[in-house]
Amino acid sequence: MDKLLIRGGTALRGEVAISGAKNAALPILCASLLAAEPLYLSNLPQLRDVSTMLRLLEQMGVEVVRHAPDMVSLNSRGLHNPLAPYDMVKTMRASILVLGPLLARHGDARVSLPGGCAIGARPVEQHIKGLQAMGAEVNVEHGYIHACCAADKGRLQGACIVTDMVTVTGTENLMMAAVLAEGETIIENAAREPEVVDLADCLISMGAQISGAGTDKIRIRGVERLHGARHSIMADRIETGTYLCAAAATGGEVRLTRTSAAYLDAVVDKLLDAGCDIVTERDAIRLKAPARLKAVSVRTSPYPAFPTDMQAQFMAINCVAEGSAVIRETIFENRFMHAVELIRLGADIRIDANNAMVTGVERLDGATVMATDLRASASLVIAGLVAQGETVIDRIYHLDRGYEKIEEKLRQLGARVERIR
Repeated sequence: MDKLLIRGGTALRGEVAISGAKNAALPILCASLLAAEPLYLSNLPQLRDVSTMLRLLEQMGVEVVRHAPDMVSLNSRGLHNPLAPYDMVKTMRASILVLGPLLARHGDARVSLPGGCAIGARPVEQHIKGLQAMGAEVNVEHGYIHACCAADKGRLQGACIVTDMVTVTGTENLMMAAVLAEGETIIENAAREPEVVDLADCLISMGAQISGAGTDKIRIRGVERLHGARHSIMADRIETGTYLCAAAATGGEVRLTRTSAAYLDAVVDKLLDAGCDIVTERDAIRLKAPARLKAVSVRTSPYPAFPTDMQAQFMAINCVAEGSAVIRETIFENRFMHAVELIRLGADIRIDANNAMVTGVERLDGATVMATDLRASASLVIAGLVAQGETVIDRIYHLDRGYEKIEEKLRQLGARVERIR
């Protein structure tokens, strides 16, 4: 199992390009199931989760062709196996995103209950309730969700769906199901994340009729069929925020290209509060860090508020900032597992339910730590870059799920990082 060795104490400086967004790429890959013509995608990140999703689609009968490292075409005209087996989806929650498009196009789907990061319960009830409102018959048995269109309809029916909670994958799944349903579907309390908008843009280019993406009310008028299209995946706002935090924590100065601050207002505002100078360009962001950051408190909430996927990174920078800060996690109930590992590096963190009190220390010291989930891994990388001496991060397969060539990009910025195989 690979590990990451970091020799800390070096400020990050230079320029690096940001990859396409994992959380946009995965649902858009699933959108290829909705048409019998090729979908051409560019700016596709080279990540473990993306590779897993491509293998999953291939075993269903989708023809996948790599045209370049970040370009792929998918043709599902030969779709013949509407099954997502446990052994392929156990490491990736996004596998649930094949449920809606399979049901809409094929009329039948069997999808294993998904796995993924160990950050608490992320129930799929909202997906199931929405599909049932559209006329699907859904059963959960032996660890699988089995859904089919009602025999007397043969096709999903438009419906008004009000989700009990804001769910990104739930919104995406129901939106993909609705594009081929008969009549109009309205999704109330919809997720507003930029990745939902990127999926909607791709579906519209395939012939879908969608309005309201990016708001809490999305309208979809179903069409008979979708066609092929070309789409470029949006930049990864979480990767962007992670590198900004890494530069800030190390007292560095970086320019991130092929990205935008348009979807990072909450993160940028907190970095400004911490004392960083930030200049935004049309497709780039510059950050210059002070000699020492000021501690900043954060509270996670659905977009456009502060993202839960940046909580761990800000805990890491607060570990070495001046003063104390409170981090409150409101999205997932088990997302402070990285705190124990940060404490091994010398951090001063106290946990009380869903609140973490972090008091900055003068220095962290290198040690061996273990990654427990994707964003926890990123926080340990940031802490390792700051810590004196050597830090070894174990179980970095989590990192490979969401950060493309992270050690190469960090070395471009002057970090002393290497992968131990």
